[in-house]
Amino acid sequence: MDHGLTLCIDIGNTNTVFGVVDASGVRAQWRIATELSRMPDEYGLIILGLLGTGGISAGDIAGIALSSVVPPLTPDFIKLCRRYFNREPLVVGPGVELGLEILYEDPRQVGADRIVNALSVKERFGGPACIIDFGTATTFDALNERGAYMGGAIAPGILIAAEALFSRAARLSKVDIRAPGRVIGRNTEESVQSGVLYGYVAMVEGMVQRFGQELGPNMRVIATGGLAELVARHTSVIELVDPALTLDGLYRMYQLNRGH
Repeated sequence: MDHGLTLCIDIGNTNTVFGVVDASGVRAQWRIATELSRMPDEYGLIILGLLGTGGISAGDIAGIALSSVVPPLTPDFIKLCRRYFNREPLVVGPGVELGLEILYEDPRQVGADRIVNALSVKERFGGPACIIDFGTATTFDALNERGAYMGGAIAPGILIAAEALFSRAARLSKVDIRAPGRVIGRNTEESVQSGVLYGYVAMVEGMVQRFGQELGPNMRVIATGGLAELVARHTSVIELVDPALTLDGLYRMYQLNRGH
């Protein structure tokens, strides 16, 4: 791996996470709202401004890696990479060397973020492994003992489930998603917080157990995503939380494809 700064961008349905990565790891990262109405120039100026807070200029960027699960925004980000950084980004997708064997029935259906997460875990921890990403959806991905991507499970994300509850139940008001301190709520706010948080903790524990039955007792469990830390504080099944997992995977994929 070289020592230049790589700008890694992951466009998600709710948030776009980006950061600068080099051979020593993720130097800095930021999270902004994903909005379809924003123009490429707006995203470009936001990214340049946030990089500037870390003392990083466009000229410091030696390469760019991009993953996206929001197809309408992908061309806009390619444009801003060209305009503001004078770089052609590596876009995770067809024609890119993934560094990963994909055993999914149709590999094209696997989200780019899930692929780069899997690459990071495979390169750093090997297999078998269960990767949990707490994003717009809560995804569970499986690597077999060879580190090949097998597939996984997709559940509604914590915030989506909570929003659905609040919007469909007239008497329930929005509450902060946090631990109420006890499972048996003594009022409506505590009851909702318990159901949402501890309910998801129980789902995670159950899914990890079931993945382990198929992957074997040596399965590693790595989590990422905005609410990973919160969930991990209330269960022992998550071995490691890595907020920069996707950016690390993007950097590794960029290095794999340099010169191709």
